[in-house]
Amino acid sequence: MTTARFDIVLPDYVVHTLRVIEDAGFEAWCVGGGVRDALLNRDVHDYDIATSAPWQAAEEAFLRQNIPVHHTGTKHGTITAVVQDHAIEITTYRVDGTYSDGRRPDSVEFTQSIEEDLIRRDFTINALAYHPDRGVLDSCNGLNDLEQGIIRAVGDPGKRFTEDGLRILRGCRFASQLGFSIEPKTLEAMKTFKMRLSKVSAERITHEMDALLLGNHVYDALMESIDVLGAIMPEIVACKGFDQHTPYHIYDVWEHTAWVVQRTPATRLGRWAALFHDIGKPAACFMEGERAHFFGHAKLSVVLARSIMQRLLFSPAFTSRVLTLVRAHDDTIAATPKSVRRALARLDGDVELFDTLCDLKLADALAHSSLSEPRIQLARELKQVLVDVIEQQDAFTIKQLAINGDDVMALGVPAGPAVGEALEAALDAVIDEHVPNERAALLEFLRKR
Repeated sequence: MTTARFDIVLPDYVVHTLRVIEDAGFEAWCVGGGVRDALLNRDVHDYDIATSAPWQAAEEAFLRQNIPVHHTGTKHGTITAVVQDHAIEITTYRVDGTYSDGRRPDSVEFTQSIEEDLIRRDFTINALAYHPDRGVLDSCNGLNDLEQGIIRAVGDPGKRFTEDGLRILRGCRFASQLGFSIEPKTLEAMKTFKMRLSKVSAERITHEMDALLLGNHVYDALMESIDVLGAIMPEIVACKGFDQHTPYHIYDVWEHTAWVVQRTPATRLGRWAALFHDIGKPAACFMEGERAHFFGHAKLSVVLARSIMQRLLFSPAFTSRVLTLVRAHDDTIAATPKSVRRALARLDGDVELFDTLCDLKLADALAHSSLSEPRIQLARELKQVLVDVIEQQDAFTIKQLAINGDDVMALGVPAGPAVGEALEAALDAVIDEHVPNERAALLEFLRKR
């Protein structure tokens, strides 16, 4: 057993969990991503415990301390204890059996060896264990890979990815979150076995892709993993190496996309829209001499993005918002209050959506050549005009008008569609600054209409 001295400050509830197990006569370690992130001085959201105790013995030890226990995976030796109001997973050391479904082991064999438990894990940086008294246990040279910034599969990468296809996407996600590079043999195996991802549920793929896109190093991860991601989103493959042949572009479509994702603020809505905003370009492209044109590419991008989002089981509401951004990312909007109010009205008053559209437009312009400096300035001005419109409480939805449907009907307009049409006309007049958003002025406007 090889250990190294590192001082990780564990939360009290984690230390207490270890002590409960050890006081019952068993061995216990913190394992996995919590150890990795603590060593990198990253925020740790979850600590997992591995132990020599059979799950039944571990459960008994916690119950003796009046600590609630839930059976969350006893087939694989896992229980969850609620210690000091924190849920923490405790799993018996194990060796996995065969993975006939390409996702989870058909059976597990419990062991008394922490080293045997560690070498079944996915990547060396996750095959680390820590104990406050014994330090870091490193059975797979994970500390060196952690120091060098390398994602390397434990043992034979082909075997690791054949066992569980999700590990392929997890590797891409770690690259985005940590800023690590994928070790060449590991990356080659990820490409070779990428179709194992077809055995992974859409929900798990979406979860991993969310985390990947929100990573601080998403540009590098997208550039490195394009040949892997094509297995779950074949629509993006045509973007790789697709030269845009215009003086406004200095990158091919995929590298441009990767930069736009990186430069879009890290929200789920913005990053997915950035990923999809130009995927229709290869299909829309036509050449005129040596100059490429991409008329209608936003509409084609919507079609391709919708197909991906349906396969990945996104909610209809989130899909609609992403597609709205993709469709509108190239729209011309003047940096004036009137134009911004009009754009907000087209978005049903969704301020967050318009704000994200401004972010997307700015990131898109920043990923062009220096000829796009006016677009960069326009995007920044749009953002400021939006702030001004909100601060001044300008009306851009019917709900913000100083009149309502009852006021319209009091003028003699019959109930039904005509009321909505009158309110729409009043809103248009306010947005165009023809009528102030005041009750008397609006009623007078409708009387004369």
